[in-house]
Amino acid sequence: MTTAGPSRSVRLFGTDAPVADVQRLSAGELAVELAQGNLRAIRFKGYEILRAIAYVVRDRDWGTFDPVISELTVDRQAEYFEVRYAARCEGLNYAAAIRGHADGTLNFSVTATPECDFETNRCGFCVLHPIVGVAGRCVTVGHCDGTQEDAVFPDLIDPWQPFKSVCSLTHMPAEGIEATCRFVGDAFEMEDQRNWSDASYKTYVRPLALPWPYIMPAATANTQSIELVLKVSPSATSRADSANFVPVHVSNRPSGRKFAQTGLLIMPEALHETLDHYAVLEDIAPGFLLCHLDSTAGHGQEELNGYAGVQSRTKCPIRLEYIAAAGGNLDDEFGALATKIQRSGLKLDAMVVCPSADRQSTPPGSAWPECPPLSDIYRSARGAFPGLAIGGGMVSYFTELNRKRPPVELLDFVTHGTNPLVHAADDTSVMQTLEALPFIFRSARQIMGNNRSYCLGPSFIAMRQNPYGSRVFDNAIERKTMAKTDPRQHGLFAASFIAGYAARIAEHDISAFVPASLLGPAGLLDGADNRYPAFHIVRQLSNLAGQSVVESCSEDQTKVLSLACRDSVGRRTVILSNITSELLTVTVDPGSSPKSALTIMMIDEDSFPGTRVAKKSTVGKHQHELQLKPYAVALLHYNV
Repeated sequence: MTTAGPSRSVRLFGTDAPVADVQRLSAGELAVELAQGNLRAIRFKGYEILRAIAYVVRDRDWGTFDPVISELTVDRQAEYFEVRYAARCEGLNYAAAIRGHADGTLNFSVTATPECDFETNRCGFCVLHPIVGVAGRCVTVGHCDGTQEDAVFPDLIDPWQPFKSVCSLTHMPAEGIEATCRFVGDAFEMEDQRNWSDASYKTYVRPLALPWPYIMPAATANTQSIELVLKVSPSATSRADSANFVPVHVSNRPSGRKFAQTGLLIMPEALHETLDHYAVLEDIAPGFLLCHLDSTAGHGQEELNGYAGVQSRTKCPIRLEYIAAAGGNLDDEFGALATKIQRSGLKLDAMVVCPSADRQSTPPGSAWPECPPLSDIYRSARGAFPGLAIGGGMVSYFTELNRKRPPVELLDFVTHGTNPLVHAADDTSVMQTLEALPFIFRSARQIMGNNRSYCLGPSFIAMRQNPYGSRVFDNAIERKTMAKTDPRQHGLFAASFIAGYAARIAEHDISAFVPASLLGPAGLLDGADNRYPAFHIVRQLSNLAGQSVVESCSEDQTKVLSLACRDSVGRRTVILSNITSELLTVTVDPGSSPKSALTIMMIDEDSFPGTRVAKKSTVGKHQHELQLKPYAVALLHYNV
């Protein structure tokens, strides 16, 4: 008798929790997606006009309420569509109406009424403009006082709000199409969401300069609306979608870059289990282990002894991620740390230093927490650890680095992480964060200059610490913002996400990154030694460390991302990740390479949780074709 394997949903997402229903609505050449009462992928003539229009209710920790929707009606006609529904969340009731017309006009209005006094950090509309093809382009900002400002969407990521007191935004999403988005019913301002790796500029209700959380009075109605109006030139053409066919071009031309070292995070609470799995660490052969030590959480000699034990068994280089209390004499604190490390026998390859106060974000208009100057902290660290590579920046995310820029001249490398769950947790939004990474990397490089190494810290789906609230949220099977665990880590989704992330890294001069831990919320295996699909990706990426990155290009990077490296004897490895829920046909042009033996290993729903050989053949200059199932990753090995 055979035992049934995991469901398809578990193989893809690590959970049987259903994917939110999406309805595609259109009127003429206006097309939108309706998901959980909100709109996304707002297109006209095939061009993305807006990424989303969403009515969002947030709690005091910036967690997002999930409304219960009822009385949903959808009326589809050739010249228009209309949606109406009622919604409720935690004592707040609201009624929504959406209407779209064939000429591109779109209106979304909501009236919300609390049953009792309702506490919230934000209640109202957020409108997302896309970033690719928009960053650095002109926009006309209509302000609430009636004035207009000719400006540009920021190219480098703006740490603060680029536009305040907004009542309209007008831009050209495509030749011959002018889009005006109007904001009615309250005060709006824009933030550059690329700070958090969201692939959007967000215009949101209620300025952050006003107090939060705030109270919406009981039985008092609040009405807001978003209006989109298009001016379309007769010369405007339509753009066809690439459908499910994506060409990828790989060359033999070196980029001049080396692929980054891949590290794994070890938290103190996972130390004993990690020691039990040291053979798996040896199999992965990461470039380093990033070991967390928080002086404010009581971590000390015991944890350092444990890290030394891991090092003695695995021979992995160790980088210490040290959270400094920085509340007294800095020389004493770092001197005591050096003594404990020497006593443990731990040999450090490098150390990241971050004061505890900097783990919490400081929003616009808020007071910075008490903290010694970073220059004093870094000098004390150097005094206690002469000759050791010292890194700084943030152990949280790029936002915090962008808002509190370190004195890089005192550092050997600069670090920060990313997390895709700050603002949205649906599958599409999480994968779209990969689109924002090139902007983050370029902006971070502008901060640190070209004379410092760029080492990315922990950057995975689960959120290990919440800089924007008092906690991360418990989660087992759902897709949830600011969650300390995410089931997708166990499925193909995480494998595709990590492979796509690595493809973005390969385009930039980045020395190291930390995409996972061995165990725990960002783990590659469970306590019973079952390996998740992401395990195979991280092991492959570890093997690529230091190899020459060669140029590769996917013609549709919203669907497939590619990474190509060449070793010292000319063998090439190409990694292709399908970052969509669709079956894709990919053609690979291997460039002007001689005949070579090609092996294609596939990580997909048919191989779950392992790998399978999809193809072995001899290829030359001609392109070859393969099928990538949803969230599949293909490893192509060309052996000369």
